[in-house]
Parts: sequence; structure tokens; C-alpha cells
Amino acid sequence: MNVLLITPPLLQLNTLYPATPLLAGYLAGRGDSVVQVDLSLELALKLFSRKGLELVVEACHSKSRKTPKVKRFLARATDYLRTIDSAVSFLQGKAPELAERIAQRSFLPEGPRLESMTSGSGLSSEEAWAVLTQGLDLAEQAAFLASLYLDDLADVIQEGVDPDFGFSRYAERLGVAMPTLTPLLKKLRAPSTLVGRLIDELTAEALAKHKPAVVGLTVPFPGTVMGAFRIAQQVRRLLPKTRIVMGGGYVNTELRNLTDERLFQFVDDLCFDEGFSAWDQLISGSAPDVKHRASLQGRRQMPRPCYDGIDFSRYINVMETTNPMHRIWSYGKWLKLQVANGCYWHRCAFCDVGLDYIGRYQPPKVEELVEQMARMVRETGQTGFHFTDEALAPAFLRQLSEALIQRQLKVTWWGNIRFEKAFTPELANVMAQAGCIAVTGGLECANDRLLALMNKGITCAGAAKVCQAFSRAGILVHAYLMYGFPTQTRQEIVDALEYVRGIFEKDYIQSAYWHRFALTIHSPIAKEPKAFGVKLVGGHPLPAAHGCKVLTREALEARFKGPRCFALNEIPFTVSRAPDYDRLGQGLRAALYNYMLGLGFEVPVHAWFR
Repeated sequence: MNVLLITPPLLQLNTLYPATPLLAGYLAGRGDSVVQVDLSLELALKLFSRKGLELVVEACHSKSRKTPKVKRFLARATDYLRTIDSAVSFLQGKAPELAERIAQRSFLPEGPRLESMTSGSGLSSEEAWAVLTQGLDLAEQAAFLASLYLDDLADVIQEGVDPDFGFSRYAERLGVAMPTLTPLLKKLRAPSTLVGRLIDELTAEALAKHKPAVVGLTVPFPGTVMGAFRIAQQVRRLLPKTRIVMGGGYVNTELRNLTDERLFQFVDDLCFDEGFSAWDQLISGSAPDVKHRASLQGRRQMPRPCYDGIDFSRYINVMETTNPMHRIWSYGKWLKLQVANGCYWHRCAFCDVGLDYIGRYQPPKVEELVEQMARMVRETGQTGFHFTDEALAPAFLRQLSEALIQRQLKVTWWGNIRFEKAFTPELANVMAQAGCIAVTGGLECANDRLLALMNKGITCAGAAKVCQAFSRAGILVHAYLMYGFPTQTRQEIVDALEYVRGIFEKDYIQSAYWHRFALTIHSPIAKEPKAFGVKLVGGHPLPAAHGCKVLTREALEARFKGPRCFALNEIPFTVSRAPDYDRLGQGLRAALYNYMLGLGFEVPVHAWFR
């Protein structure tokens, strides 16, 4: 079977999203002919080029009303056209000799992004720049400037060409909380913007080159929904007999309650959960037998990702922040590798523990994983790994680290963990020796009462010791933080910020991000809202999700009746006597921005909420 796997726009540009390599490895092992195309990268390279910017200039000129950013861009359009190819080439790592010219701040035009970071501090522009880039070498300063340069251009494209454009997302607002398909259909039928036309052109080029019998589209996030549907629409138009399969994180979480048959104007099948047994069913034309399902469910090792045809030299490193931990996501060409299926803890009340990708934990065999990593290094020339697991278990990481050290495999890696006491200083040192440079983990509300209520299994004091152990071992630490959890009081938010301020000031963590709590349909809270002081808006019982691996139009029409439903994941709720979380969130984000720059520790935490 000739299969074309597509990553739609827009995702991070420094590395390939892991879905298609994993599935490509599995299908290639079956004997299928598989090709991967990253249209997220292709769109970015098309736009951020001289020819692309010429089209952007033309589109901006055609606007009757121009924003200040667009006017400023048009006034310096010649400078941008002259430098865009050089800037992208530098960020790809192909022109390191440009570092000094860029860092001198006279080569690339500077715009609002840099100005917003260097103004309002009472310092001169040069002094503010020195503070902002403290600790960065010449190449890193140049990368930071070139990244802000691209950010300015992304803002121009959004304001002057296509309001749905974002540097790592496309029409994200449309994909978030979309109970009906109607807004998406309306958008697809509207006149195309420049970005839309480029997606169509890139899709047509890929189809003409590879002539697939099956097209697989991964849809991991809301910011990829519009791009995926636009690609599917183009496949339908150009190759009407080609089978179109859609899967990924968005499908797994948002579309399990689907009853809107209009989706099947664009795709033939929806693929759920890990996808391997579903693709067996799709390609063979019949459901796998019980014995085959059992063998798939019992497999301990994930398929080896396949990167055939992927040119990592074309990916763009972006440094949108100088924080050494925060920039890891977008700066570095990581081989993303899912080690295990599921989360070994899978008890957190806010998490989608009812879904297969979290609730069914299957760890790998360490020896096989290390051999897999060695093969990937040989095949790609890349030595950086990002483990994308929900949470890496301490015992497993000890075994992995010891195996990497014994094998003398020189790799750099990072991944998500839980801040539990098993991560001792001794284990942190072993991990660092094995190539671990960073960990991320959830501190959530940073309050012991709420951590117990959400069944997180950690305490604030214990988590601080773990963070300290990692930091002293030279491993960078990022904390996921949460506010707005049911029953959280204003004082608990203030106390949480005080805790966060303290561990930043002690350099136990280097980076963090505040997320607003969202109630999802697959979480324990949604199943027992009263236990958490939550009242679901509307008061009606939640619909039951289907449990199939593959959903077709025929299956949908046979199983589901009633009103149309497209996406259902985040659900509205109320909590009595809740504080103004929106306003409190502004203070939390302002404080955190300063802490990540090493500033503001002397400011009393309550002052951030004035």
C-alpha cells in the first residue's frame, strides 16, 4: 500500500512532530510503502523566503486599512526582502558565519518584538539589551535577534495577510471548543487567503509527486485542525479515490463523541488511540482478530520511528526567549521519542486518565530502547532526544541512564517526570552523567491541600527537594503550574506565587508556565463533579464516548442519532465563591516573566495582584 503521511500546518519548526515517524516505522515494518511530508515546515519555508515575502508585501499593500506594524514593515520591505533568506539559513545552522554580523544589530531590521522587551525598564536600549542577553554567547545573541525578526514577520502576516496565522499554529481559535463543524465549513468555503493558497499549492505538489493510495493526517492540536481540513479538501478535489485517514491527539480527545456526519465529506476514517491496530484494520479491510489485538495491546516496545526522507538541516531553530530552559522546546533539532504508552501514575483528577494514551501504561524493555536510540543516531546523525511520554518513571530512568552509561552512547535527552521523592540527588547525578539536560513536571497549584484534592501524589516540600536535586546536578527544571482549580482561593494563589518565587530565587527551577485550569470530559472531575465542588453548566449528564478504534461514516450512521456534535473535550462549569481568576492570572504571568529573567524577587508577591 502506498501511504502518504502528512503533518499539517502549523507546529514547531525546529523538529518533526513525532506522530508520522512512529506510524511510518510501524507501516514500513508491515511492508507498506510510506512517505512523510511535513507541510508545517514547508509552509514556513515558503512564507519566510524572498519569494514568500514578496507575496506578503503585495497582500499588505492591497489592504485598505493598515496597522502600525504593517506600515512599519512596508516602509522597510526592501531590508526584509534582502535579509530573509540569510536569516532563515542562519537559524537552520547553514550559515554560522553570519553570527557576528547579526549580533552587531545592524544586519537585520529590528521591530516591535525587541522594542517591547527593551523598553519601559528605565534603561537605555543598549543597557536593556545587555541585561536581556546576559550569559548568551555571540551565536546565541544572533539566534535570539533572528528569531525576534521572524516573530515580527509572523505578526505582520497575521495583521496584514491572514488573521488566523500564528508562528506555531493556524486558526487555533477556530479549533478550540468547536461543538459544531459549521464554523470550519464556513471558513473553508470563504475566499482563500495567501496562507490558504500556499497550503493548497503545497498539498497539490505532494500529491503529484507521491500519488498515494492512502493519505494519513495527524491532528495533534487545535492549531492544526484548519490546516488538516484544508489539506483533506484538496486531496478530495485532486485525488477523489484516495482514502483519507485522520488521527492524532485532537481526534483522540475532542472527537470521541462525534455525531456530525459532515466530517466525512473530508475524510474516510477517524483513527483513535495508538493507531497501530486501527491502521491494520484500515489497510487489510477488516478488523484484526482477537489474537492480533491482544498481541498489539501486549507489546512493550513502541515501534522504531522511521525518518527516511527527512532532512533535519531544513528545520529552523527559534529562540524566542533567552531563558535557557524555556527555549529548549523550539531551539534544538530533537528526535522526539515516545518511550512507553500511558502514564505510570494515571490518577490525577484533572487529567484524561480514561483515555488509552494515559490510562494504559506499558513500559518498554530498556535494552531494546537503547539499541533503538543507537540506530536512530546512526540513521539521522542527530544525538538529541526529547522523550514525549506523559511521565517517565524514576526506576525506568535509573535503568535507562545506567544502560546509556554502560553502552557509552553519547546522547543528550530530556523529558517529563513527576516531582516525587524517588528522584534523589544520587539518581539526578546518574541521569546527568547519562546525558539528561532538562526535566519538566507538574507543580500544578503549588498548594498541599489542592495537590491532595487532585490526587497528585506529591507535596510542595518534597517537590522542592527534587527540583533542588536536579538543579544541583546541572539539569534544568521547568514547572507546569495551574491556577483556577476548583475551590482554589485567592490566598492560595498568593501563597503559590510565594512558593514559586522562593524556588526560582534559590535556582531550584529555571522556567515555568501558568496554565488556566480547564475541565475536560475524560477526567475524574467530570465524572464526579460534586466531589470537587463543581457544577456542570446545563446540569445534563455527559454523553458516553464510543470505544471503537476506527470510525467511518457507515459506523457513525449506524450508531449515533440525535443532534450533531463535532468536538467535545473542554466542558463549562461553575464553582461557588470563586475569585476573579482572570485578573489573578495576569499577576501570576507578570511575576513569572520577571522570575525567568532573574528579576523581581524583591517585590512582595501581593504587589503583583494590584
